[in-house]
Amino acid sequence: MRILLSNDDGYFAPGIANLADVLADIADITVVAPERDRSGASNSLTLDRPLGLRKSHNGFYYVNGTPTDCVHLAVTGMLDVLPDMVISGINDGANMGDDTIYSGTVAAATEGFLLGLPSIAVSLVSVSRGNFSTASRVVLNLVKRFVENRFHVPILLNVNVPDIPYEQMQGIEVTRLGRRHKAEGVIKSQTPRGDAVYWVGAAGAAQDAGEGTDFFALQNNRVSITPLQIDLTRYDQVGYVKNWLAL
Repeated sequence: MRILLSNDDGYFAPGIANLADVLADIADITVVAPERDRSGASNSLTLDRPLGLRKSHNGFYYVNGTPTDCVHLAVTGMLDVLPDMVISGINDGANMGDDTIYSGTVAAATEGFLLGLPSIAVSLVSVSRGNFSTASRVVLNLVKRFVENRFHVPILLNVNVPDIPYEQMQGIEVTRLGRRHKAEGVIKSQTPRGDAVYWVGAAGAAQDAGEGTDFFALQNNRVSITPLQIDLTRYDQVGYVKNWLAL
């Protein structure tokens, strides 16, 4: 069993180190992650410059690019043998609902999926308790299940784990993505030289968070597993737009 690990928090993040340690007992692990925090990078791919690949003191590889760059580089050029699975994380913070559009964690897993590999994005819905071992144990169980019963269809899973001890979890739920309220406004500030700068505001609170959503599962101390797809087509509006254009 060969697993490629990546993330968007950087190769030095505690989540990816914890996950690599736990999975090393059952798989051959290769870590290729960004050289710095690239949270919010989404699916961006670096096309305007070459990428550098280096190896850190702990054996992890790091790239001066995005999470998508890391997985793309590893799968299409670096690795002599393709991995059986791509896992991205453990992210320090939730990737639920609308977060998945912006998330570099989800993007790294998405790139693996687009390259034909079963892929999982995993996030710890952090409240600063640091229960990465809980998320690692959840992923370990998923990987063991994968070994015993492999997917027969392309699969991309978004996994969110409550930041609590494993023994306190209330199970696992297969969910759909919820929705957030509109994000808070940007925060205007000023540099010492008097130039205006803006910080992106916080994400909005949960709006669609009813039963069956990822938000609801986490509120009830359950792991949320959401199968994702890449097709963004709004099929119910195809006819409407055709009529609008009088086609």
